Amino acid sequence: MEAPIRRLITVVIQDQDLETAMRALARLNVSVTHLVSSGGFLGRRNATLLIALSEGMEESVVRALKESCRQRVEYLAVPMEGSPLPLPAPVPVTVGGATIFSLPVEYYEEV
Repeated sequence: MEAPIRRLITVVIQDQDLETAMRALARLNVSVTHLVSSGGFLGRRNATLLIALSEGMEESVVRALKESCRQRVEYLAVPMEGSPLPLPAPVPVTVGGATIFSLPVEYYEEV
C-alpha cells in the first residue's frame, strides 16, 4: 500500500526548465501533473506542476526544484525617456527559478 498524500505542491517554472525539473522529480518517484500556463511579468509560456506528496517528501522535492530551475537574465527593450526616436534601451530583468506553493491535503481519493 502506498503512503497517503499529505501535501500538494503547486510550482510555476519557466518552460525551458520543464524537462530538467520533470527528470529530477521522476528520480524521486513523485506523482506530477503538468499544466501548460502563461503570464507573469513578461507574458511568457510557463509550466505549472501539481505534485502530490506523502509525509516527509517536501524537503527533497523543493531541493530538486531549486537545483533544476535556474534564474537567468533576459533583456527587455524599453523606449528611452526623452529620446526623439523610439530607440529601445535594453534593461536586464531576472527571470526564472521556481515559485512554490505548498498546501496541506485533508482528503485525497482516486476514483
